[in-house]
Amino acid sequence: MTLLDLNLPQTAADVHELDRSDVETYYIPGGKVYERFFECPLDYQHPSDGRSVRVFARHIVPVGKEDQMHTLPFLLYLQGGPGFECSLPGSIKSGWYATAVAEGFQLLLLDQRGTGLSSPINADTLASLRLSTEEQVEYVSHFRADSIVRDCEHVRHALCRGRAGAASRKVALLGQSFGGFCITTYLSLFPGSVSRALITGGVPPLVDHPDPVYQATFRHMISRNKQYYEKFPRDVARMHTIIRHLNATDVTLPDGGQLTARRFQQLGISFGRTGGFDSVHQHVLSAASDLEVSGSLSAHTLAAIAAAQSFDANPLYCILHEAIYCQNGNASRWAAHRIREECFADEFEYRWDRIQRRRDPTAPVYFTGEAVFPWMLDDYAELQCLKDVGLGLAEYTGWGQLYDTDVLAANTVPVAGASYYNDMFVDLRMSEHTAQSIAGFRQWITNEFHHNGLAASPRVLRYLLDLLKGDITDL
Repeated sequence: MTLLDLNLPQTAADVHELDRSDVETYYIPGGKVYERFFECPLDYQHPSDGRSVRVFARHIVPVGKEDQMHTLPFLLYLQGGPGFECSLPGSIKSGWYATAVAEGFQLLLLDQRGTGLSSPINADTLASLRLSTEEQVEYVSHFRADSIVRDCEHVRHALCRGRAGAASRKVALLGQSFGGFCITTYLSLFPGSVSRALITGGVPPLVDHPDPVYQATFRHMISRNKQYYEKFPRDVARMHTIIRHLNATDVTLPDGGQLTARRFQQLGISFGRTGGFDSVHQHVLSAASDLEVSGSLSAHTLAAIAAAQSFDANPLYCILHEAIYCQNGNASRWAAHRIREECFADEFEYRWDRIQRRRDPTAPVYFTGEAVFPWMLDDYAELQCLKDVGLGLAEYTGWGQLYDTDVLAANTVPVAGASYYNDMFVDLRMSEHTAQSIAGFRQWITNEFHHNGLAASPRVLRYLLDLLKGDITDL
């Protein structure tokens, strides 16, 4: 005799996740949004230790297909980062969302653990756990790609429960930047759960530590700086003025952080995105104009600079950044800082006295790119509160494997990726090596887009989908 026979109410555990009545829902243009939360183990190696994280997934079903949730295939999107949440799209009638919907998918936009609404990591949340520094380091060590992928599996099992046939219980994956790193981990750990995989600007280097990554990306930044100053030659003198001022003056940002010369250089991270040169030029022009008029930086300029830098709002982007490259017990030990000082100190110098002693003191001051440094734990207000855990993570040696090269070499999942010729975030040569190491990988190399190609044009996803279908063969 069943509960239905007894006419007793079903418990929450008996109700399918897709049929729950307590899930908050609303409409955006083109889709109905379901805001779903899942309780996942903090440490999947010890799932019964009582520690858990809450993972948030924004589930979007195309309008008119709400009654097909149990049968429509899922496309799970993994955001770039590490440390960034998925934003709510204003509409799924345009961009890559529309391409995915036209392909017949319902969408899952995951806030990766530690971000957004998924047990976010910040100074307040870590303090609330009342852990020692060593315990905080151990806690944050569970927020890498291997744990993120296991969260995805937890979500997949809940949403695809009861579907007939193994194929219908698989999900398609789309990963941007770090999301592509996560997909490569997914293909290593759970290839049988994936129907197809699509990577944009995120075919990861198969390295055990980050040193070779920064050897390559600092060279890319030198090239991008040369292109920037070719476009804005007057910014050479403006940058000298700004760097000299920031070396001589303590400048406090609206949030309490310090705008140092080395922090101002970090605006160069925008060089890797469409329109990045222009946005950095506006900051340089505004700052130089302020100094010319009043001898100090205006509140307007300082607010704009603070808004352009995301490390305070997304602290994992700093404290866990280099760990995404660590395997086999290797610590990162501030790889970008070491490589900069050992190999590129002259090009990326920020100390005014040393700039004046360079062979050519009038040479441009270069901006830095996607790199994190130990001094950020002093210059950024939120990161100041995370200094001890940030320093601890840089020395942590407990990192496990993220990729299984034997499994990848035997891959049978249809997988395609876009790699950008001028990508300053993910080195093209390393991406090519990885693509060649994954059986059946179809790689599209293009100079048409920068790192944010997926957001810049729906053509990127359309091209990859067609590539997997065999509609494009002229690679």
